[in-house]
Amino acid sequence: MKIFFDHERLNAYQEVLKFAAWSEAVLDKTPRSSAVYGQLDRARTSIVLNLAEGNAKFTAPDRCKFLDISRGSTVECAACLDLLFVKQILSEAEVDAGKELLSKVASMLVGLIKRVIPDRFHEEAAPYGTDGEENQD
Repeated sequence: MKIFFDHERLNAYQEVLKFAAWSEAVLDKTPRSSAVYGQLDRARTSIVLNLAEGNAKFTAPDRCKFLDISRGSTVECAACLDLLFVKQILSEAEVDAGKELLSKVASMLVGLIKRVIPDRFHEEAAPYGTDGEENQD
């Protein structure tokens, strides 16, 4: 396929398309009336579309916003695969194959976000607990 847009050059975009193609067979096995059918279809579509749109944004915050949505949809797809396993629609091997694709995509999206805003994932260490104090057992 000929490249017309910048997002088509991204390895992450090519990997997302692999997952979209792989998940066609999953959707074919899933009852259309099942809530997870629509959720998986929307989430996989969201990964592709938000990655493309984010790559087209000019400002760093705008770009990261869409890439972050794409990353969230990637994790959502992984959760959909878990539900399909629970529903006995997918085998463990099928779930693992899908999650392997999604894990690669998620890592690539984090890399793109870090490239735009390098300190985006830096967090200060904070104690756990609801009152600011460390939990004591």
